[in-house]
Amino acid sequence: MSQADVDRAFLQRAVDLAWRCPPSDTAFSVGALIVDRDGTVLAEGWSRRTDPHDHAEEAALAAVADRSRLRGATIYTSLEPCSARASRPITCTQHILDAGIPRVVYAWSEPDLFVDCVGAETLLAAGCEVVQLEDLAEAAREPNRHLLG
Repeated sequence: MSQADVDRAFLQRAVDLAWRCPPSDTAFSVGALIVDRDGTVLAEGWSRRTDPHDHAEEAALAAVADRSRLRGATIYTSLEPCSARASRPITCTQHILDAGIPRVVYAWSEPDLFVDCVGAETLLAAGCEVVQLEDLAEAAREPNRHLLG
């Protein structure tokens, strides 16, 4: 199985997790999955999983037991990691950088509905490998249709 096939399968799983999010009129429904370099799923998360202000990447990172495994991991997220947020001082982009995750795969670029997002650019500038699978963006938008009109 090629890296592209692996990425697509794990990202589809992250997109599917977004449907677990409690509905919100003020935040996107997002799913995230963290996978070790050997293909082991370390954690999964979704927006508002345990707290109304949780973002998917933040929830997934909080669920990782062995943080040392993050240095070789990939985070798959249905939406571009946030680079600005109103609810908490630390963005998902910063959480990813602080954790040392070297690779990010996402489906949908965050629209400027709530904030102006430059998460992918910020991660690239910091030396992360960033991959967008745009063909999964429509599926990532689906649990957010109520926000998009």
